[in-house]
Amino acid sequence: MKRKIFPELAQRVKGLPPYLFEAIDRMKHEALNSGVDLIDFSVGDPDIPTPKHIIRKMKSSVENPVHHRYPSYEGMLSFRQAVAGWYQKRFRVSLNPEKEVLSLIGSKEGIGHIPLAFINPGDIVLVSSPGYPVYPVATLFAGGKSCMMPLVQKNNFLPDLHAIPKDSLKKAKLMFINYPNNPTAAVAHREFYEEVVTFAARYNIIVCHDAAYSEIYYDNQKPMSFLQVAGAKDVGIEFHSLSKTYNMTGWRIGFAVGNAHVLAGLGKIKTNLDSGIFQAVQEAGIEALETKEPVLMKIRSEYQKRRDILYRGLKDLGLGVEKPKATFYLWTKVPKGFDSTSFTGHLLNKAGVLVTPGNGFGSPGEGYVRFSFTVPMKRIREAVFRMRTVI
Repeated sequence: MKRKIFPELAQRVKGLPPYLFEAIDRMKHEALNSGVDLIDFSVGDPDIPTPKHIIRKMKSSVENPVHHRYPSYEGMLSFRQAVAGWYQKRFRVSLNPEKEVLSLIGSKEGIGHIPLAFINPGDIVLVSSPGYPVYPVATLFAGGKSCMMPLVQKNNFLPDLHAIPKDSLKKAKLMFINYPNNPTAAVAHREFYEEVVTFAARYNIIVCHDAAYSEIYYDNQKPMSFLQVAGAKDVGIEFHSLSKTYNMTGWRIGFAVGNAHVLAGLGKIKTNLDSGIFQAVQEAGIEALETKEPVLMKIRSEYQKRRDILYRGLKDLGLGVEKPKATFYLWTKVPKGFDSTSFTGHLLNKAGVLVTPGNGFGSPGEGYVRFSFTVPMKRIREAVFRMRTVI
């Protein structure tokens, strides 16, 4: 008998579903290796370059030997002050940069670690579904259980808090919400956030609002911050990222703001598991947060043009889709005769167009696919032309 050399994987790893975008990446490389001229709408990774003034700041900062040593765990005070200043300017929300701002190695890192700070085995985390796969995975790693809050069209893709089972509420410790929403592109308004604050206070639940897409909006309809609602800072925190706003996905810098107690808990996890963000990247982050509005308007204008081309194209193909007010996603119903997975395969095999199946974001996403218009306009037009022959 062949002797086993290594122990088996831990149960927490065995229980993981395949990471959605890892599977998508595999499909992408298989298609490319077989010679397909692939048009990739699958991953929300901006193709527009990081603005030049941010790159210039990074170049100068990286040459400063002061930044070559370990950074501070909670982030440079100057970076946290810049975050607080940005929140005051953008949302009129006041933050104490020393206690109410925490730097993150991208918002994904903070989202992945927050359950470790507050969830014990058997505790419940309320998770929006369809949603970012990290929410339930982070819950699993902490030994918790996810209670899914379905996001459906008839409710404008907002969770029905009254439909959450009472038994789950008794054990619930955290709630993940995300607006503007990935993948549905829905936007939440003040009344919903007020309901969330009241609900969280009643059941002693920590709200974790993922606001990574707040600056990708159209027609001057600026999404609000969860923290703009009275009492929000008493019940939760907001995660943000420089990735989408400034086209800095590869730089890995974000932050969490809000309740000082919750951030202190997250900070304890971080101090034991990572050593902070490279300080040159933080200095570039300060430069990013001070970006002039015309630069950001140009980025949004490009996305809006893409949105309009793809939206019109999908509508002309007879697909059910609504024009998003924010994000760079189009949440699209699949045609009759398909489910999310089969339609994804159909577009890939017949048209060389790669999208993300909605069921990969959770079972309520079945019947949809997500298009990410982080693709040049010429390729969007080409994709619509190709799809016209197979739909």
